[in-house]
Amino acid sequence: FFLQCKMMQRALLPLLVAAACALGLTLACNEAICASIVSKCMLTQSCKCDKLNVTCSRDCFYCLDYLYTECCSCVEMCPRANETISLSHKSNIEDLPDPTHGLFALLTEEADRSLRWRSYTFPVHVALYSPVHDKDIKFKAGRSLSRQAPLSYVVSSGNTSELSEEEDVQVNCTVAFMSQCMSLNKCRESCLSMGASSYRWFHDGCCQCVGSMCINYGINESRWVNSSC
Repeated sequence: FFLQCKMMQRALLPLLVAAACALGLTLACNEAICASIVSKCMLTQSCKCDKLNVTCSRDCFYCLDYLYTECCSCVEMCPRANETISLSHKSNIEDLPDPTHGLFALLTEEADRSLRWRSYTFPVHVALYSPVHDKDIKFKAGRSLSRQAPLSYVVSSGNTSELSEEEDVQVNCTVAFMSQCMSLNKCRESCLSMGASSYRWFHDGCCQCVGSMCINYGINESRWVNSSC
């Protein structure tokens, strides 16, 4: 009897594995929607590639067309969903109307006496463009091998062309992280009252007010003055 049971287990094991694999593919790939277009892309070998091959990934994207989002899992081209992303890395951003740059600078140049926020200042590099008014220049100049040399290029406006130069300039970005956990609306109002140019509200309740010289809305990770919510 026991010998028969072992033989049955050995016979059923491959079937169970195959069924599990089929179930996984079914859950990941919507065959009702994707069968036709996936078959076409596999026949043309447009999606028979590694995701690191950007040229093939582009061809697969075009081949699956508007069904790429629904069907990329059928050809193992979907990006892996990262379920471990912390709330401190998820955020909402917004530019604020009528910022008061001077007020924000004064409020953040020293530590707040009431410890309502903590400010951080760090250098960032921005590109400034200055026009060169010379109508006789009609060419595009490439970047010099020297990193300090500016990039010159032609900007066309209507029937005229104007040479402009790009210069890399270092400026100081100042942000202020509020000490208390707050809602998105409360964060917005707090940053408005400080004269900030924009704000970043993190999904863990942390609020960051951003100054005018910052790019990409300040720091992309929450920083608590005391402790998290």
